[in-house]
Amino acid sequence: MSFSEIIEKIDGFLWGWPLIILLFGTHIFMTFRTGFIQKDIFKAIKLSVTKDPDVEGDVSQFGALTTALSSTIGTGNIIGVGTAIALGGPGAVLWMWLTGIFGIATKYAETLISVKYRVKSEDGSMIGGAMYALDRGLNKKYLGIIFAFLAAVCAFGIGCMVQANAIVTNIRQNFSGDERTDKMIMYGTAIFLCVVVGLVILGGIKSITKVSERLVPFMALFYIVGCLVILVMNADVLGETVLTIINSAVTTKAAGGGFVGSTVALACRYGFARGLFSNESGMGSAPLVASAAQTRNPKRQALVSMTGTFWDTVVVCLMTGLVLVSSIIKNPGIDALSGNGSELTSLAFGRIPVIGVPILVIGLITFSFSTILGWYYYGERCAVYLFGEKVIIIYKCLWVAAVFVGSVVELNLIWNIADLFNGLMAIPNIIAVLLLSDVIAKETQKYSGEHLEDKDETEIPTVKNSQNGVLL
Repeated sequence: MSFSEIIEKIDGFLWGWPLIILLFGTHIFMTFRTGFIQKDIFKAIKLSVTKDPDVEGDVSQFGALTTALSSTIGTGNIIGVGTAIALGGPGAVLWMWLTGIFGIATKYAETLISVKYRVKSEDGSMIGGAMYALDRGLNKKYLGIIFAFLAAVCAFGIGCMVQANAIVTNIRQNFSGDERTDKMIMYGTAIFLCVVVGLVILGGIKSITKVSERLVPFMALFYIVGCLVILVMNADVLGETVLTIINSAVTTKAAGGGFVGSTVALACRYGFARGLFSNESGMGSAPLVASAAQTRNPKRQALVSMTGTFWDTVVVCLMTGLVLVSSIIKNPGIDALSGNGSELTSLAFGRIPVIGVPILVIGLITFSFSTILGWYYYGERCAVYLFGEKVIIIYKCLWVAAVFVGSVVELNLIWNIADLFNGLMAIPNIIAVLLLSDVIAKETQKYSGEHLEDKDETEIPTVKNSQNGVLL
């Protein structure tokens, strides 16, 4: 057995029932521990567009949210949903949606402790994340180092090379001609991507946030409106679509319309796995940027951050699922159980006249590009924790190089390694969430009701990491 096959098998095992049980179990536990915080989702959405003046932080709450969304709303919302349906049948859509509903609580919890235990750099910028919650909150620095290492490394794969490859592949599929033209498109797109990404990340978090604040609302609105138009076009089968999704999630009855052979176990497994992968609740990624937000207390930013899971999975993934299932029902000739999520998604959107392909192409390109920006910041913050701020320029150069490499090479092994590391980084983060659940519950209660406006007067410590990180 080759090294690539070994990694693929380990990755497949980890992203099966082990992570499903760990992450979804934590989602349910934190839902009860936070007093069903999901009930405050509309208050949280209002907070996300409300500035919190005269407080410390590098970016606005909305800026932190859109930057986090830029990384979570990615290819998983389109191709990932297609993969879940191809491997688990239409019932996977319901289980995926449930990971979003319950995952809101974990996103809230992991953000709260990341903001509570954040620190200040010597230049006054805020730094936080699971590594600081583990280090300062639990005195388990070694777990913080493990989390930071896994995140800094997997960022190059899952947040950079895979996304760049998705952009180039998408453009080549739709605009390529002969072999020479195809190579020109590939290398031209790769160079263009490197330049644009390099210019944005050169300005750090404020530059990334500025782009995210403009790009994320546009791309999300464009995609959602496009999906709504498609659902109107498929209105005659919408009732059947909803019933098919529900029935396939809880029974073994064949769904028809191209959906055959799926079981409840498969629907559950792939719906959970793709949903958890898409919204990243429990991974510890989004809190890395949330910790830089201007907020008067940890709960306010935690509420804002949890709306990310709502938009990513409860809204965007659901819209994609409804579009795919309704389109497949309307076009039974589509091989719904091919096992290829990318091909299934392309076939489904391709059967929709005029608007189907543009929605898919523009959606994939903007989603992937924004993910490259968001994950850069995640990886950089973890690298700084490990090696100090002197590593930033090196990390920027490596990131731009990874964009180019990801654009022009096959990525099967890189994808599997990054996917594996992405799953492993959830383990120390979930340890922090569970062991600090008492703190989360107390902070939630402390800032309840009118006290949500109270300012946390706890002094934020300054760390001297301008030269050295925890490893140097």
